[in-house]
Amino acid sequence: MAALRPAGDFDRSYEQDMAIIRQRWQWWLTLGAILVAATLPLWGSAYWVSTANQIAYTVIAVQGLNILTGYTGQISLGQAAFMLVGGYASALVTIYWGIPLWLALPFAAVSTGVVGLIFGLPSLRVKGFYLAMATLAAQFIIPWLSRQVFKDYLGGTSGRIDVPVYRLGPIVFDEVNKFFYISLVVLLITTVLINNITRTKLGRAFVAVRDNDLAAELLGVNPFGYKLRAFFIAAMLAGLAGALKAHSQRAVGTELGYGLDESIIMLGMLVVGGLGSNLGPYLGVAAILLLEDGADWFGGALASLFPAYSASLLTSFRPIFFGLLLMLFLIFEPRGLAHRWQILKATWRLRPFSR
Repeated sequence: MAALRPAGDFDRSYEQDMAIIRQRWQWWLTLGAILVAATLPLWGSAYWVSTANQIAYTVIAVQGLNILTGYTGQISLGQAAFMLVGGYASALVTIYWGIPLWLALPFAAVSTGVVGLIFGLPSLRVKGFYLAMATLAAQFIIPWLSRQVFKDYLGGTSGRIDVPVYRLGPIVFDEVNKFFYISLVVLLITTVLINNITRTKLGRAFVAVRDNDLAAELLGVNPFGYKLRAFFIAAMLAGLAGALKAHSQRAVGTELGYGLDESIIMLGMLVVGGLGSNLGPYLGVAAILLLEDGADWFGGALASLFPAYSASLLTSFRPIFFGLLLMLFLIFEPRGLAHRWQILKATWRLRPFSR
């Protein structure tokens, strides 16, 4: 959606036209938001710090999915499996090679990107539902390999290995209050990179492939090459998020939240937040994770009132709430929360003529 501004508000230079943060008060607001996030472990409860850390690395994974699905139009149901690859890669080089975390993270990202290229090869011949089935194969192949083929290194049939605590000089990141700063810094870096990628020739080529790959090819864009680049970036960010999750939980394994359910939930986060929007991953991840915690609280409250059905009530409302929210967004707001936010901003800028 193009930015709507009142008459007389126009750009006077190319730099001003390309600026993301345009006004001085927006700079102060951005710095204030970063300051609040950076001081969260000092004043926030354990729940809020843990939730913010989970939101941080999940947003990174959904940012990759947004590049692949939102900007390039390629459906993927294997993002959680790529997170598992990143978690394993980071854990193994940390355990066996003694590589510090600041080097293990880019290694996990690149190695997962290579794996993503392999599963992106079917995009040459198939699209839509068939491509979703091809990426779904990653969700079954990768955990099976970890439990059956590489079981000597990846924990045997359980597929779980413990991740050593990261130490940076005298600082030991053995608590989520400390590790949150690593997740926050990586999130800020990926946000800047993704925002710039979407405004370059690469990002415009992604959008061209999404809108009409045949027309893009006639304009000189190689659809297969750009699809593979999208798969590489998406898998790379998923691997980075998986490495952060593994070191945050101090363990990585197939039973620790890397299944098909997680891949579907991340796709739902992107739909709720807004496909093809840089703000969408933030809004979608925060909305779904807080909704799931609210569903757990609601189920617990009902379980205390009806003890005979406590087992069912404690586990039923999370999928119910997620499915209901996704259905409502697909019907009433298919472009997500980011589009609604753009409308609210345009309404405020054009007041009192917004109607």
